[in-house]
Amino acid sequence: MRHRTVPALGILSVSALVALTGCQAAASDSGSASGGPITIATIPLSDDPTQANPIDALAELLEAETGREVEITDVPDYLSVVEAIRADHVDIGIMSGFPSALAVNTGEVDALMAWKGSEDPVSTCVVLDGSPVKDLEGLRGKTVAFADQASSSGYFMPVYMLHEAGLEQGKDYEAIFAGGHEGSFAALEQGQVDAACTAIMLTKLGEPMFPFGEGEWRGIGKSPSMDVMGSVLARQSLDGETRELLQEALPKVFSEENAEALGALGEGFIGLEEIMDPDPATFEGFATIAEVAGVKLEDLG
Repeated sequence: MRHRTVPALGILSVSALVALTGCQAAASDSGSASGGPITIATIPLSDDPTQANPIDALAELLEAETGREVEITDVPDYLSVVEAIRADHVDIGIMSGFPSALAVNTGEVDALMAWKGSEDPVSTCVVLDGSPVKDLEGLRGKTVAFADQASSSGYFMPVYMLHEAGLEQGKDYEAIFAGGHEGSFAALEQGQVDAACTAIMLTKLGEPMFPFGEGEWRGIGKSPSMDVMGSVLARQSLDGETRELLQEALPKVFSEENAEALGALGEGFIGLEEIMDPDPATFEGFATIAEVAGVKLEDLG
């Protein structure tokens, strides 16, 4: 049976993660021993109580494949997931490409598996249909909402897209962080920002993940693709039996037959080639894009 635990971690910034890399991870009694519960840190995907939560579906599917109980810990953002794993508070977390690269580069978190990227663009910036903004240049002097400062599709990729269009954060446009994609959409809907940069994948999913209907919004620009779409990160103290069990079970969970149940959680990964025990070099391609956002991966080693 799936259990949800109360989050014990606060919001972390990229700079906080840099500071943490010099600290030794403390041992935790909450980690799974062989045969014990598998613990996962996640960020909320939707606050809509009327909709099925894909995290619940993940837990149920993983329990069915592993025969082990699954416990979920909710944390506020991507970097809090990284710290929960690094500090041995949970066994695994499922992350997009950039937070995966940041975490692996600390040398204190392992990647159990990764999903190779596709050739499809990752991000766009959404404006309301009545907006005078017609292209990326039109965002000059405007306020842009980003999801989370460790989000691949909601920060790193759109910032790089804007950079390539000649727009620099803090100079040519004002950036705000809304705490997630849902917060970005709310800020746009309430007129607090001129655009909300997000995953193209979310705009295709519709409600409840994307609140704007046909004719209510426009996408401005398309970012490049990513070499790695995401990964499953694990604490380095994870026992070998659990590690092998997860590597066998996760590809079965993230399969086409479970696409509907996993919703947005599986949308970005299902159908992509899997890499088991990816080498840290797998994530090196993120360095150039990260530096545009003011983050150097080598500083996190």
